[in-house]
Amino acid sequence: MRRSVALVLFAMAVLACDSQSTEPVTLIAHDSFADAVDETTFAAFTEETGIGVEVLAAGDTGAMVNQAILTKDNPLADVLFGIDDTFLQRGINEGIFEPFAPAAAADIRPELLPATDLVTPIDYGDVCLNYDKETMTTPPSSLDELPEFADQLVVEDPSLSSPGLAFLLVTIERYGEGGWQDYWSQLRDNGVLVAPGWTEAYYGEFSGGAGEGTRPLVVSYASSPPVEVLFADPPVTEAPTGVITDGCYRQTEFAGVLAGTDRAEEAGRLIDFMLSPDFQATIPLTWFVYPANGSVGLPELFVEHSEIPTDPITLDPAVIEQNRERWLTEWADLFA
Repeated sequence: MRRSVALVLFAMAVLACDSQSTEPVTLIAHDSFADAVDETTFAAFTEETGIGVEVLAAGDTGAMVNQAILTKDNPLADVLFGIDDTFLQRGINEGIFEPFAPAAAADIRPELLPATDLVTPIDYGDVCLNYDKETMTTPPSSLDELPEFADQLVVEDPSLSSPGLAFLLVTIERYGEGGWQDYWSQLRDNGVLVAPGWTEAYYGEFSGGAGEGTRPLVVSYASSPPVEVLFADPPVTEAPTGVITDGCYRQTEFAGVLAGTDRAEEAGRLIDFMLSPDFQATIPLTWFVYPANGSVGLPELFVEHSEIPTDPITLDPAVIEQNRERWLTEWADLFA
């Protein structure tokens, strides 16, 4: 009799554990990540752990971070993915993360590691000037030359666009206070075009690749050329766009366990999965950025057609947080 009761209690405990393990983990992410998620994205994680993954799309990076801050006392998710250096300090200051040490920390590219144990690098990309190879046979070789080509350049509004903000930060780091305002005044006076966002700039105003515009210079990404090759119809063997590697801004995207979750262990397992070689290998051809795990190679398409800047620009997240709103106001005043 006692043995039967013990067996029943053991079976109930197993069922309870199974029930707990299959409760999904919720991942909040920006739209550009969430839009590419399908039933295969986290299938291996669920198969390995028994834990499902629900992805909550939250707009752009800024909107996602603001939503996490507003709900931090009752978090909407267990994991946040997609916060980058332009908003990282705001998230840290607001206490939305709890510490987590990834199992594969030693495999992360050292230059991507933040000065905190609250977030884990998952991917990175470089915002760079792109040019139309067919129209522009001699593109500017540096930022210093760019004002001479301003009437051929389209950029994104930094108050509305992530690459637009990254390009503004490049000019701030390169030319300093006072100097960057003079630089943008030159661009403005020489005819630079400001588009609301990347889609409008790249597809609407840029003349290269799939663009339908007339301007042969655009602020885009170092990974844009291989993407043009990937989706070319008819197929091409050479990218129609090139990258100017001077003045590229490196954006690293991080994942973090949200403070207040009651599933911190499961959330950490999901971050470990996102840093695993199998998941990292899917990043370039799914989200068109680069894996943070340094042990993972790039697909041949990226090796052949992309250029990774050797000396990309970055800014301290704390400096960005302290000055972002002032910089955006000053930039807007120049174009008022």
